[in-house]
Amino acid sequence: MDIKEIRKNARDKMKGFCRVCPVCNGVACAGEVPGMGGSLTGAAFKNNVEDLAKVKLRLKTIHDAKEPDMRCRFFQEQIDFPVMVAPITGSQYNMGGALTEKEYVDSVIKGSISSGTMAMIGDAAVLSMYEDGIQSLKEANGKGISIIKPRENSHIIENIRKAEGVGAIAVGVDIDGAGLVTMALKGQPVGPKTVEELKELVNSTKLPFILKGIMTPEEAELAVEIGAKAIVVSNHGGRVLDSTESTAKALWKISKVVKGKITIFVDSGIRSGVDVFKMLALGADGVLVGRPVIIGAFGGYEEGVSKVLNDMKNQLYQAMILTGSKDLKSIDSTKISIEWK
Repeated sequence: MDIKEIRKNARDKMKGFCRVCPVCNGVACAGEVPGMGGSLTGAAFKNNVEDLAKVKLRLKTIHDAKEPDMRCRFFQEQIDFPVMVAPITGSQYNMGGALTEKEYVDSVIKGSISSGTMAMIGDAAVLSMYEDGIQSLKEANGKGISIIKPRENSHIIENIRKAEGVGAIAVGVDIDGAGLVTMALKGQPVGPKTVEELKELVNSTKLPFILKGIMTPEEAELAVEIGAKAIVVSNHGGRVLDSTESTAKALWKISKVVKGKITIFVDSGIRSGVDVFKMLALGADGVLVGRPVIIGAFGGYEEGVSKVLNDMKNQLYQAMILTGSKDLKSIDSTKISIEWK
């Protein structure tokens, strides 16, 4: 199964929800939330893609970086390359429902493992969707991460216990989901969290705790303060607040403040292994991929997800060779130029 076949299958299955555009930039689907688009004008989604495109790689070919090492370790788990699957749910109301939620999450978890990495499961307004993710994690011997919506703390802790029960590698909260329309429409209230509330969550578990949805240096420092082990620089794929800054720009500022103090992940707008390289050079330790993996799942189930991720792995490997990067630590700001600096 090649990528053209995967994309054609996904386009057929997701008709009316995703056009599987040649360039996934948020233009055609602006305002389609629920759906695959960005909030209101779609500017946040578009900014993510446009600003990342303004980061350029510096080609170098006189060096000895002939066999780059892409291996990395997060939360004591080694993976083959620094890409994981973002926590996405809502096959029925965001993606068209051609796959059940269980089929989708099975495809994502199994496809990520077969390509040498792991996936995050998500939470949703339909409570059974989180349960589907937990069941899939159980079947995968816990190799994955559980990310929970910013509900009341008591409900979050209940869901943390379920993740612990199946041996999940880490847990977290996507606080950038505080204003999700889909949650409100289904009567599932979510909202911002205070420092005290977040400390309660961090202290409720022995698993590494992740805060997803950090977009400012100030809140990155707060994440360090409360004892989180990792952050995800994320504006929820541009789906929660129109006209937010791109994650690439936010990452560039945040990494200057907390790099080395906390693990930094980033998502939104990442479409290729070259984009992965750019985010690493901007200061990320790893990246999360969302929409391309959805296309892979709907276009080819586990095989489609694995194909998308393996393509990114190969593209990153090539980018490392052609920039003189022996390993992931070698990827830094000297390997890029930034047009928006």
